[in-house]
Amino acid sequence: MKMNIKNVFKIFLIAICFFDTGELFSQSDTSLKLPELIPYRKGNKWGFCNKDKKIIIPAKYDFTMPFTEGLALVELNNKWGFVNKEGKEITPIKYVNAENFKDERAPVELNDKMGYVDKEGKEVIPLKYDAAWSFCEGLAQVKINEIWGFVDKEGKEVIPLIYDGVGDFSEGLAYVYINGMWGFVNKEGKEVIPLKYEWAWDFHEGLAGVEINGKHGFIDREGKEIIPLKYDDIFDGRFGFHEGLAAVRLNNKCGFINKEGIEVITVKYKNAYSFKEGLALVRLNEKWGYINKDEKVVVPLIYDKSFRFSEGLAAVSLNGKWGFVDKEGNEVIPVKYETGVDGVIEFREGLVLVKLNHKLGYIDKNGNEYWED
Repeated sequence: MKMNIKNVFKIFLIAICFFDTGELFSQSDTSLKLPELIPYRKGNKWGFCNKDKKIIIPAKYDFTMPFTEGLALVELNNKWGFVNKEGKEITPIKYVNAENFKDERAPVELNDKMGYVDKEGKEVIPLKYDAAWSFCEGLAQVKINEIWGFVDKEGKEVIPLIYDGVGDFSEGLAYVYINGMWGFVNKEGKEVIPLKYEWAWDFHEGLAGVEINGKHGFIDREGKEIIPLKYDDIFDGRFGFHEGLAAVRLNNKCGFINKEGIEVITVKYKNAYSFKEGLALVRLNEKWGYINKDEKVVVPLIYDKSFRFSEGLAAVSLNGKWGFVDKEGNEVIPVKYETGVDGVIEFREGLVLVKLNHKLGYIDKNGNEYWED
């Protein structure tokens, strides 16, 4: 599976591989913080401006993404490259696909092969892989001929390419699977939890969700079953435990358990997503809203679609349009934007990518729009 920057990242999947759901700020931080340079659209061309909307890097690109680790992805004529904050092109704009920098490396693709560049623009890990993902905890997933393993930042294959699939490292372990059986390896490639599960998720807060015979529960880092495998699903499996609670499904209803396996929020919701910034996104009677850990509804369940809170705000949708609410349920940014559920609508460093009148652009948490038509 290869990424398609043009179709994916333009809908703000910036954080999926680069940040763990955007913990760039403390979870209680709701103040307006903006990066030094902001992607700015002028007509159909993109550059960068400062917080006062003064253009610093000319609008000459077809698309620009926010700076990460001092460099930013830019697109021109369906090709991608990186620029620094002075506007200098650090790499040629020649790559078919690329991702933002993480741990001083960025995956790039050319001629159907992927590798990594460093922050000087040098291809430090050869473009020889069929797929290559961003670094997490010092290692990155790579694939050749449908077989996966891990490389370090120097390009050494520290975990051999022997697996049918692998996940990112999280809390020192990564799930791997062969012939449909899942387990976990450490950074030396040792299989520390046997490949005996039918499914597994990342470790979060010391526990990972696993599945056997269609039932789900949680194990610790030693492989000990901490919460019995009795649930129909771990609904938000990618995150598992978050802020001490996990969303689970039983008899087609969702609720939350704590790390002792005690049901602390009633299993009654149609859908539920893990807590973030003290609130959880839940669905009941076909409408979405937000509850706190006391199961009190703090943002009414009135929305057609929603996303989790990030940096104090959450995206909500009514009648096909999107806006943002705060933790008291106030619609602080009007429900007028067109960006839909095919993208991640979460603030990162005070910015979020939205669509209005069929054109993309960034807004900040005060609703300021960084574009001109």
